Amino acid sequence: MSHARKEALLPAALGLADGILNALTLASGNLLNSGEHVTVGLAFRVSIAALVTAAFAVFVAEYADARGALRHGSRQLSMSSERALAATNLGRSAVRNAARQSSLAAATSLLGALLPLLLAAALPGPGWIAALVAVLALAGLGVGLAHVTLANRVLWGICLLVGGVCVTAIGAAIHIAG
Repeated sequence: MSHARKEALLPAALGLADGILNALTLASGNLLNSGEHVTVGLAFRVSIAALVTAAFAVFVAEYADARGALRHGSRQLSMSSERALAATNLGRSAVRNAARQSSLAAATSLLGALLPLLLAAALPGPGWIAALVAVLALAGLGVGLAHVTLANRVLWGICLLVGGVCVTAIGAAIHIAG
């Protein structure tokens, strides 16, 4: 796997999973309890929430990780200050890299939430179709990640499917969106 692909795997996988889980958590109470059909407006509201949370969380995590590594490197090199490496171009690069990772996670989170909900909005039938579509998308993500990481595709697919069903049940129980 190339370096660029390896660097993109974490934020892309995190974003897709986050988006789908946001869709399940925020919309399942409305879809399963009331039987209402998914609307395009609900799909966009949930997707924007997914985008914002993924962007913020990944930026904070990536930047903290990079700055921590720079601090550790300064100590390992016995530099006069633990801030020595962070004050160089490496510190500025940490911000740029965190912004790139954050943007990728935000975009994939938006898509992870939006696509299953828009598909469910376009399909005729009961509201629980959206939950089913999102859970199946999560299982598909598991299979795709297993393929990329050379892991057991069936096991990953089943694990993410079961996780999706659990999140759907929690979302239905707490009934956030309505």
